[in-house]
Amino acid sequence: MSNSSPSAAFSAGVPHEAVLVPVKAFSQAKERLAPALSASARSSLARELATGVVMAASPLPVAVVCDDQDVAAWAEGLGAQVIWAPGAGLNVAVAHGVAHLETSGVDFIVVAHGDIPEPQHIRSLPPFDGITIVPDRHEDGTNVIRLPCRSGFEFSYGPRSFLRHVAEADRLGIPVSILRDTELSIDIDVPADLGHTTT
Repeated sequence: MSNSSPSAAFSAGVPHEAVLVPVKAFSQAKERLAPALSASARSSLARELATGVVMAASPLPVAVVCDDQDVAAWAEGLGAQVIWAPGAGLNVAVAHGVAHLETSGVDFIVVAHGDIPEPQHIRSLPPFDGITIVPDRHEDGTNVIRLPCRSGFEFSYGPRSFLRHVAEADRLGIPVSILRDTELSIDIDVPADLGHTTT
């Protein structure tokens, strides 16, 4: 893992690629883990996982889109750019974050969720001029998506988002690459997933 600041590349000129991480308030995160973890443990786990994702993206520049002051302070502490999206749901927040990053002049944006316990491959997705989608291991959700800027892509997270995102790429006429990455496909949503963490 690089020790450089996740947003250092923004200050070193326009990068080719940037990473956007949507992060929910830690105090409200991972509610489906309530049968196995206390509220404080869920909050700590959410922060730990998101920290791993942000740091794994280095040396690519990283932005965190959020609507929580604690998350914003945490992101700034890691050197990530903060994109404020108050009161927005996940799809609106991600779209807002993507639109903000597009103004910086990057060519591609990687949207990665903050609950991937083995996120190292985020910074080294295979080069592809179209849209790359990494589904979760159940091929239901979308853990990572890499898309060209100004593509007009409409996000549709939630159950079965993987198929909706593939359909959206088809609607836009943009080639799509489905990457079944054994590490990036793992996320932490329910108690059965906790075996993939070190906590």
